[in-house]
This record gives sequence, structure tokens and C-alpha cells, in this order.
Amino acid sequence: MQRIRLRYTKRGRLRFTSHRDFQRAFERALRRSAVPMAYSAGFTPHPKVSYANAAPTGVASEAEYLEIGLAEVRDPEALRAQLDDSLPIGLDIVAAVEVRTPNFAERLEASLWELRLPEVSEEAAGRAIELFLGAESVEVERKTKNGVRVFDARGAVAGLELVPAQVGLGPVGESAVTSDVRTGRPCAILRLVVRHATPAVRPDDVLSGLRATADLALPVPAEVTRLAQGPLDEETGTVTDPLALDRAAAPAVPSEAAVEPQAAASA
Repeated sequence: MQRIRLRYTKRGRLRFTSHRDFQRAFERALRRSAVPMAYSAGFTPHPKVSYANAAPTGVASEAEYLEIGLAEVRDPEALRAQLDDSLPIGLDIVAAVEVRTPNFAERLEASLWELRLPEVSEEAAGRAIELFLGAESVEVERKTKNGVRVFDARGAVAGLELVPAQVGLGPVGESAVTSDVRTGRPCAILRLVVRHATPAVRPDDVLSGLRATADLALPVPAEVTRLAQGPLDEETGTVTDPLALDRAAAPAVPSEAAVEPQAAASA
């Protein structure tokens, strides 16, 4: 059985699709593309598909991952293009590699998020970040099916910084203000690196922490996008590509220059 790991996105309005919605769309794409899936054994066989750490509903993402098992060998890139053509725009398959290393889920150590805060100034956001990072712990509440849970949102945060937004003219044109290039209104942009821990700390938990430590109120909901997830480089605070090990383990493809001398020698 050949196994393929895929990276996919949730963009635009399709960020509002739930994980189950994506599963149904992906299963339809498998059927449309006539992918030779491997199936589990038992009375109710199902295609071998496993998902890893899906983003919450309403959150956009550039880095979601899944793995499929095939009954026949296929070229990963051709399979990627085939599946991408069968999915709606916004649910895009952007990378595919053959599985050559184990323990993929363990590599998803952290996520890099972008948080756009419309109607929030850089000054207010910067002050809130400073207070949040300066706290030893920041307790927040989250409603679960078992009731309200209280946990620390600070410990899992490996990095939080303000990203300079676009600059435009103020209301009367005489001064420059930080603004969203799409609307011309103030918009603070945050980059957040969160370790995957238990309980999982999500971007909305960090926003709750910013409100608790600095009274940072959001006039409108934040726009959240996962930019990456994978191994965490603790020295630099960067999140690296979890598919890199599979790519590195792939056998080298001989170049035409190397093949031609061998052919000439055999002739």
C-alpha cells in the first residue's frame, strides 16, 4: 500500500466549513477522481484517510494535513493536481509527498497564526502584547460540553509580535495612520506562535488573554489564519515544514546528464 501525505488550505468563505464538511467534500473528490483507495478490513470497510490537527470552524488556514492510503502506486504531484481540480476553490491541495517517515503527528509541535484585528490601533495592540508576554500566567475560560474550563493561555505561547500594517492617509489627509489596505481603517496585525499542548490553546484563547491582561476589546471579530504548523525551532521561534523529512528521504532521481554516459557505455 502506498501512502501519500497532503497539505491543503481553507481560504475565503470556505473557512466557515467544519471539519466534517471538508471530510465529505474530500471523499467526493476521491470518488470523482477515481483514486484507487485502500480500504480498512471488517464488516464496514472505509477508505484509509487520516486527518491531523484540523483548524477550528471559522478559521482560515494555509497548512492543514491529511494522509491517504492507495491500493495502487500513483505519482504524488499528479494525484495532487487531480484532487485539487475536484475540490471547490478555497479548499486547495497545495502539496503532496509519499510517506517515507513515521510519527507525522508528533512533528506538528506548534502553529503560526496571523490575527487581524480590525478597528484596533497598533498602539493598543502593542501595549496588550507587552502586558500579556510579561505575565507569568494568564488564566482564561472556555465553554466546553462538560462546562466552563479554566486554563493558562500564556504558557503555550512561544511568540507573539505586532506586524506593521499598511500605511494610508488619515481622515483629513494630513497625517499617516496604520490601516487595513482593503478598508483604510485601523487594523492591528499580530503573528502568534502557539505550542500544541493539552489543553490546546487556540487563537481565541490568546485574544481572551489580551482582553484579561490589557482590557483589549475587539470592536469586530478578529480574522484568524493559520499560516503554518509543524516542528518548532525553539531558538528562532519559527515553525518549519513537517513534510521536509519525507521529501529528504525520497530517492534521488537520476539526471539526464548522469543517465546518458551510462547508456553510451552499455552500447
